[in-house]
Amino acid sequence: MISALVVLVYLEAGIDTLVQAYPLIVHLPSLLLFMLLSSIRGWRLVFQIFSAVLFCNLIHHGGGLIFYLTGQQFWSLLSAYLLLTAGMFWFLMRWLRPLFYRVCLLLNRGWWMMCLIIAMYYWIGIYLIPGYVGESLSSTMLKPAISCLMIGFYAVLMVFLSLVQREEEARHDAQMFSMQVSALQKRMDAIRGAEEMVRVERHDLRHRLLTVGELVKKGKTRAALDFIGLSEQRLNEKKTEHWCRPPVMDAVFTAYLEEAKQQKIRTDVRIALPDSLPVAEGEFAIVLANALENAIHACLELPEDERRLQCRVIAHPQLMMEIKNTCAGTVRLDARGMPGPSKAGHGWGTQSIAAFCRKYRASCQYETRDGWFILRIVL
Repeated sequence: MISALVVLVYLEAGIDTLVQAYPLIVHLPSLLLFMLLSSIRGWRLVFQIFSAVLFCNLIHHGGGLIFYLTGQQFWSLLSAYLLLTAGMFWFLMRWLRPLFYRVCLLLNRGWWMMCLIIAMYYWIGIYLIPGYVGESLSSTMLKPAISCLMIGFYAVLMVFLSLVQREEEARHDAQMFSMQVSALQKRMDAIRGAEEMVRVERHDLRHRLLTVGELVKKGKTRAALDFIGLSEQRLNEKKTEHWCRPPVMDAVFTAYLEEAKQQKIRTDVRIALPDSLPVAEGEFAIVLANALENAIHACLELPEDERRLQCRVIAHPQLMMEIKNTCAGTVRLDARGMPGPSKAGHGWGTQSIAAFCRKYRASCQYETRDGWFILRIVL
């Protein structure tokens, strides 16, 4: 329909009117269509549309300049368009698209300003400089010159986005290192506690054996058995619980499930993990820690008798994780199916989980059902 409208305006009003009305009959409907279909909204989406228009203009202005300088030969115009399109497509797929995909959700401010800069270029190229490239010397020189300025703008933007990505990677690496150090510290504390318990039990063992021996001598077998059972129960209460073999993962489970126990949250945990994982253990441990921490915080908003937390983690046939927790009210999910931050400064855990899923191409699903909030990750 848009193509038919373009042809109709060209046939009825000519090329000049078509150029002037092109934003209304092509770009505005495209923006509305992407706003309807895209999972990314707001100024981020507007920036992507403006960027697409900018790259098309760069190809058009570069091809028109070559066409004008080579004596307006059709073969030169066709060759320039093909070469510039191939180069632009390589740049977009090789550099800009992966970088933008990683940084898009991390950068929360400044998109409107970048949109304003491209919109100014758009306005100048269409309305303030009449004609089109190849038609006259002024438009042929001025429009490519302004396009060169936009190339400089995008070069600066690439550097800025790269810095944002490096900052996020550094923050993630610091979080992972902190998690590993904390996990090792917790494990060392648990080992020290176990060693202390063994020393105490070794000291008390002689007294227990004497007591049991006296009870048996006096024929009080039942009392001796009860005393042994009581001692065994006491040992089990001090037993260090292990959830899985990978040490960092085990420390994360120990730390957060112990916190859940202290907060009067009833837990149901089933874990089946081998010695090695198909992903980096530290990164998966951060995902698990963020998910468990969010689940515990959500449970704290409920009365103690309604606090529930379920955790399922398996490695076969695929690495899969499911965290379920009861929650107060309904958790709102955005257009991407992700929960939004409830307070300013929150939401970093969700973004960290999303970054992990993007890196390992994992499926991540959030769901609210019957008073439960559910997170599933499948690799």
